[in-house]
Amino acid sequence: MHKLVTVQRYLVEAQATHPEATGDLTRLLWDLTIAFKLIHAQVNRAGLVNLYGLAGEENPSGEAVTKLDRFAQDTIVRMMDHGGHLCCMASEEEAKIIPIPSRYACGKYTLAFDPLDGSSNIDANVSVGTIFGIHRRLDEDAAGPGTEADVLQPARDLVAAGYVVYGSSTMLVLSTGGRVDGFTLDPALGEFLLSHENIRIPRRGSIYSVNEGNAPYWDDGTRRYVDHLKSPEAGPYKTRYIGSMIADVHRTLLYGGVFLYPKTFKKDRDKGEAKLRLLYEAGPMGFIVEQAGGVATTGERSVLDVTPEHLHHRVPIVTGSPDDVATYLAYYRGER
Repeated sequence: MHKLVTVQRYLVEAQATHPEATGDLTRLLWDLTIAFKLIHAQVNRAGLVNLYGLAGEENPSGEAVTKLDRFAQDTIVRMMDHGGHLCCMASEEEAKIIPIPSRYACGKYTLAFDPLDGSSNIDANVSVGTIFGIHRRLDEDAAGPGTEADVLQPARDLVAAGYVVYGSSTMLVLSTGGRVDGFTLDPALGEFLLSHENIRIPRRGSIYSVNEGNAPYWDDGTRRYVDHLKSPEAGPYKTRYIGSMIADVHRTLLYGGVFLYPKTFKKDRDKGEAKLRLLYEAGPMGFIVEQAGGVATTGERSVLDVTPEHLHHRVPIVTGSPDDVATYLAYYRGER
């Protein structure tokens, strides 16, 4: 019989392998899983409790905020602001860092999160999810509130990252470095159970995921690479694009292949424009893929080595199976 391991047991056993651990990160992640359960419950009944539609506001990137965006944001903040583990938070939905209320203790970690990735697809009942990344504050011995500088760290320095997909089943994918594991929520038990142990991305896949509506605005290397994937020489590959990064990368992680969101050259013909946010999307997802044996690149360097210049810094990203990304880079650099 397959062993039953809850995410709580998993975290406690992982902590036991590090004698120097204080348990703060374990308790932080434990609190986060409760927030995810609360969000799962509302996502599954959104139509019944009038959580579909727009909330009548915009986030700092100028995008419309949905009612579920706001619910997910508020749930995570309320769950995480009083545990004593965090010195501050940052969210895709907020222009500035989220401070810990003065009546609560501050801890040695920061939390950056996208409360509901893919939320523009909510009304169409498409899978959405939550993405998060955890850093240590720059000075672990410091007391008091954290600063923006504590959040603006590269994904290479993450101590933990993960995402939750709210789909046909709700799944938490988590890494604290060295490996990636997946936990599926059992609604009957109300527990995340280990279902995908030590996920490893295939070296090469047969699926590519990209918004081809932007093809006229890509750089020449990206355009030639996607044309190659559709040629008999390459297989051809199958195209799958959901339009929710978390769902597209999740599929890529399990099945292999490549997910692309390159720069587009619509308005700025010289520098181009990137879509995905480093702190809340590209960084944590790139960290997960690389811990599972894959690659995440901007085309110029690893996504994990980019230091955010501000809270809503955007980057291009190509991520997935190492052989697929290597082929992309050969086209991008003009070597093929």
